[in-house]
Amino acid sequence: MDGGILLFSNIGIPGLILILVLALVVFGPSKLPEIGRAFGSSLREFKKAAGDILSDGEQQKADKPGKE
Repeated sequence: MDGGILLFSNIGIPGLILILVLALVVFGPSKLPEIGRAFGSSLREFKKAAGDILSDGEQQKADKPGKE
């Protein structure tokens, strides 16, 4: 999992431009806005779900009675 995160953190501006050009060639200019919206909403839902999971875990830790 860390390898994937490292891979995307080292892309940089030239890599992003290359990805955009490849997407433009593969999908065409008419589909890019639709794909971008779908990707953005999927990413937003993923972040929300991850945040919910983390907050649920913190809530469960707070609910557990401590050893006295």
